[in-house]
Amino acid sequence: MNRGLDKYNRLVEALEALPTIGKKSATRMAYHICMNDPYTGMQIAHAIESAVASVKRCTRCGGMSEHEVCNLCVDEMRDTHILCIVQSAKDILIIEENAQYKGRYFVLEALDSDTIARLVEVVGDGIEEVIFALSPSIANDALMLFVEDKLSRFTLAFTKIAQGVPTGVSLENIDMLSLTRALEDRVKL
Repeated sequence: MNRGLDKYNRLVEALEALPTIGKKSATRMAYHICMNDPYTGMQIAHAIESAVASVKRCTRCGGMSEHEVCNLCVDEMRDTHILCIVQSAKDILIIEENAQYKGRYFVLEALDSDTIARLVEVVGDGIEEVIFALSPSIANDALMLFVEDKLSRFTLAFTKIAQGVPTGVSLENIDMLSLTRALEDRVKL
């Protein structure tokens, strides 16, 4: 590293710490921000500072919010009988982008007693179906069984999102777990 560019080097290191950003990408971005477009660099810096200071977890669902309770939890048009359990708050953003699901959410990022207590409270508020929107894995299968056990006192339908072969992908590019699930969950034509 160039010793006369300590602040530039710190910027490269900070960018490189982001997911999916390697050394080359971080260096290109830092160079562009510093040398080609400092105005955009300042906009990014202010946007990061503002977001970090404002965005927090919703106290009900665990999703992202700039308020104590997120817009999805206070939306009276959402179906209050269906709960979609996801692994991270960003999963909610992905599902919402589709605009098909109209129920409530619950982020199960941490599996501690406080999270389970919040989940039981949410489910006790009229939930009839719990949808697990978790990526397929043995660990997540065990997690679903654990959650089902913790919610066994309620009369609930438990479902999970469909898994299998994505549209437009050849079988040679499918992992064995997805192919196995696709065969097991096949539908009648």
